[in-house]
Amino acid sequence: MIQTPYYLIDKARLLTNLQRIDTVRRESGAKVVLALKCFATWSVFDLMRQYMDGTTSSSLYEVRLGREKFGGETHAYSVAYADHEIDEVVTHADKVIFNSFGQLERHGGRVRGKPVGLRLNPGVSSSGFDLADPARPFSRLGESDPARIAAVLDRIDGFMIHNNCENHDFGRFDAMLAQIEQRFGALLRQVRWVSLGGGIHFTGQDYPLPAFCARLKEFAARYGVQVYLEPGEAAVSDSATLEVSVVDLPHIGKPLAVVDASIEAHMLDLLIYRQSAQVEPDAGPHRYLVYGRSCLAGDIFGEFNFPEPLRIGSRISMRNAAAYTMVKKNWFNGVTMPSIVVRETDGSERLVRQFAFQDFVNSLS
Repeated sequence: MIQTPYYLIDKARLLTNLQRIDTVRRESGAKVVLALKCFATWSVFDLMRQYMDGTTSSSLYEVRLGREKFGGETHAYSVAYADHEIDEVVTHADKVIFNSFGQLERHGGRVRGKPVGLRLNPGVSSSGFDLADPARPFSRLGESDPARIAAVLDRIDGFMIHNNCENHDFGRFDAMLAQIEQRFGALLRQVRWVSLGGGIHFTGQDYPLPAFCARLKEFAARYGVQVYLEPGEAAVSDSATLEVSVVDLPHIGKPLAVVDASIEAHMLDLLIYRQSAQVEPDAGPHRYLVYGRSCLAGDIFGEFNFPEPLRIGSRISMRNAAAYTMVKKNWFNGVTMPSIVVRETDGSERLVRQFAFQDFVNSLS
């Protein structure tokens, strides 16, 4: 038995998302690139590259990872490239997308003939969190003045627009896209490709894929562009768990359980957005408040129901542990870093990475 804690990536569950992605590619004509900022665990890229066209990045290291480990189209984007990075970025990228006029002016001449993009900020988004809202006041994420954008059209080949965030509502997506068309339509007709970014949960079971595909196809035909999508969470939703074990069972006003992982170190987004984890199953007469084992008072996975009383060594599976987990895991408190395990489609499990004390030492100085 593999020692907890570990992330368990289930390829069968992952495949369900990938097949829906492939349907969108086939029915809409859109190309789909994986957002490495969300999920970069290259141990399962062998499966993912069969259903996706490549990757998109947010940094030099991500674009290099995409080129070396995934292949296909490799899109480079960053909020801001440093002078010493841009030449190496260009060597790994098929497209280089700049975030601002300033970055385009400073680095555009060093792209050496490869397609160049510019991020647009349409001023509307679906984000329910100010922290993640690209359209928040004074946002640095993209350019929004059509006249100024028109003045640099001779230097760019495409646009990237990322204004969806955990958007499960096709109607909301459709309405925001219409607003983008109204504001930037004349510009869209003068480029070759448009990326509509990520944050669109089109792999959800109830999402209206036929309507979504038809909308993308119509958009591409109207403006004569190749459409790209950049799913992160949609590509890996509910495809992994964080497997943990109970290490203590205090009773302080109510039953508590302490597990051998940490929300701050291993599922950080839940802490940032003040959300509870999900367990499978969350059912039964025995209810526990489940804590992580770091010294942070608020290191809490959530309160859940279990069919049997928990004991020392009881296993708990935390769901939705693929997106924004392994890319954000850290060594807070020196808590043991979860291993990475892959469950193949035949049900067999293989340990692909285990972390040890020396990894902790090497992360410091």
